Amino acid sequence: MTAPARNLAIPDDTIHTVLAVPGMHCAGCMGKVERALSAVEGVASARTNLTARTVEVVHTPRLETPVLIAALAATGFDAQPREIEAEPVSAVKPLLAPLGVAAFACMNVMLMSVSVWSGADGTTRSLFHWVSALIGVPAIVYAGRPFFASAWKVLRHGKTNMDVPISIGVTIATGLSFYETLTGGAEAWFDGVLMLLMFLLAGRVLDAMMRDRARSGVDALLRQVATGTMVVAADGATRWLDTKALQPGMLMRVAAGERLAADGEVLRGQTRFDLSLLTGESAPVQAAPGTLVHAGTLNVDAPVDVRVTAIGQDTALSEIARLMEVAGQSRSKYVRIADRAARLYAPAVHTLAALTFAGWMMAGAGWYQSLVIAIAVLIITCPCALGLAVPVAQVVAAGALLKKGVLVKDGSALERMAEVDRILIDKTGTLTLGRPVPDEVALGALTPFQASVALALASYSRHPLSLGLAQALGARGIHAAALEDVAEETGQGVTARWNGLSVALGRPASAQGMATALRIQGDPVRIIPFADRLRPDAEAALARLKDLRVEASILSGDSVPAVAAVARATCLTAQAAASPAEKQEAIQRLQNAGRKVMMAGDGLNDGPALAAAHASIAPGSASDVGRQAADMVFTADSLLAIPRAIRVSRQTMRVVRQNFVLAIGYNLLAVPLAILGHVTPLIAAAAMSTSSLIVVANSLRLVREAK
Repeated sequence: MTAPARNLAIPDDTIHTVLAVPGMHCAGCMGKVERALSAVEGVASARTNLTARTVEVVHTPRLETPVLIAALAATGFDAQPREIEAEPVSAVKPLLAPLGVAAFACMNVMLMSVSVWSGADGTTRSLFHWVSALIGVPAIVYAGRPFFASAWKVLRHGKTNMDVPISIGVTIATGLSFYETLTGGAEAWFDGVLMLLMFLLAGRVLDAMMRDRARSGVDALLRQVATGTMVVAADGATRWLDTKALQPGMLMRVAAGERLAADGEVLRGQTRFDLSLLTGESAPVQAAPGTLVHAGTLNVDAPVDVRVTAIGQDTALSEIARLMEVAGQSRSKYVRIADRAARLYAPAVHTLAALTFAGWMMAGAGWYQSLVIAIAVLIITCPCALGLAVPVAQVVAAGALLKKGVLVKDGSALERMAEVDRILIDKTGTLTLGRPVPDEVALGALTPFQASVALALASYSRHPLSLGLAQALGARGIHAAALEDVAEETGQGVTARWNGLSVALGRPASAQGMATALRIQGDPVRIIPFADRLRPDAEAALARLKDLRVEASILSGDSVPAVAAVARATCLTAQAAASPAEKQEAIQRLQNAGRKVMMAGDGLNDGPALAAAHASIAPGSASDVGRQAADMVFTADSLLAIPRAIRVSRQTMRVVRQNFVLAIGYNLLAVPLAILGHVTPLIAAAAMSTSSLIVVANSLRLVREAK
């Protein structure tokens, strides 16, 4: 069943309607969609999101959704109310088969062309042309469908887009090549057409993959909410209810180890909640009657009854998802420049080809010679080298960084990361390892039998503090004592008997920060404090950031004492106890002041900040949402990955600028020669390929930069 458009009432008596526009794939499309909707009476604003392929329209209540859809249809764009609950449809899959066909056919036709270039003539040359036609024509028709369909859709409405000149060029070049084959001509250019389609499709596949990956971050966040919960009726009866059926005022009974299905207020019971989802707080937080709790957070200790206060799109978790979605739109300067250039470049090239044809006809050349020269102009000016200038450099740099443990998820992130002059680093799990380790002094103060008992008790628990204690004691060569009657009580710790004495390892009666208490009957209680270690090479990484002229500071949702300790150790300024919205606001303030801000974080609460920052990076140990929202992910423990990513990004942008110069220089040299008739379509195809190879070779220099 199709969900209705999301209409959210706002104070000024207008509403927001979100429409899915799957045919929107470039900056030109975004502009046309926004202009078409803004022209509708009653529309206050229209804002597109290219990543999600949606448009959010602010309009008066009397303006109905079908009117908005009709306005887009008149411009050549299909639209429909956004399906909130539906699985997102990937834009990659429909392009993979055309790309594969184009690449396979191009390789085979190029083999035929090599024989022709080598001097084959007469019957042999004609045979190769026919084989090329049999392979090329069906492949061109199939691989060109995304462009042909898009071009026809807008032409029917008297409009144009980037796919129109591409379709014209492909059709004319294919038609003339087939004419050459029928008449036994010397040349055919099926290989050039297939190469053009292959490069264009490859670019669109890469773009669609990055956008799908960005959109999946929001989906991963929303999946943190429980699918259902136990609800207590007025008569005390309980029943399991799907999350979608919850209503404000209902009473949820949440067991230990369960995630909340909705926002609410604790009515009965006491427990602790893991709030790292929202605040980044490394330790669970106490919750008692009257405490507000949020969907997606984890009940750690004991069952509690929670009265529902907000459901579905009104929960704090959904608000974070909306912040991520709005902030996650592409901000790539070079992509925007390429989109604008493409809108002007393609029509200009085809106009130039038409003028060339007319000029040669007026000069007395026949229609065939004039058309051949015009085709040469079309082929030689194909923007393959220009189109490769950015993506090939991004792919090479991404591959080099991957070998060093840095995964580049979004190619445009290299552009933005190269401009970074300010970095905000989350504490827990980013600047630190996020793995609590016991204080060495406290461990050294334990007697051998105390350490043996502590190791035995810790080995029976999966709590992070127990795991850290067991690892540290094991590394000291301690052997676990033999325990009896071992039991673990959720939220309290592990109890047992040793040599007739009661022993326990659990939460201290009162302690600041992370700590555990070892209790052995007849002995004083031993408090073992824990700390979160800095990542390896943290000092070296911060020094390299300073050398790169990138100012660093800490932005964390963790408690003030925990953040202050790390700030002192790293000599960085810090902001603690920051909520997801406050993190986003801090980034916005810096960006309004002209700074290019990079966010490094790992938690679900960092998702909006990672998406809003000019560039972002997360450790491999980050939450699913953190990894999805970040532009890059580093897999090793070392923090040196961050300055390495910035350095390689800056070198990548230098190579991109060089590639632009090479591509533009090629056209400035080749186009006049083609117009003057000194270049055949065959030479034009070779020249076009050579220019592309030069750009690729220049980009391969980036392999050395990640070392």
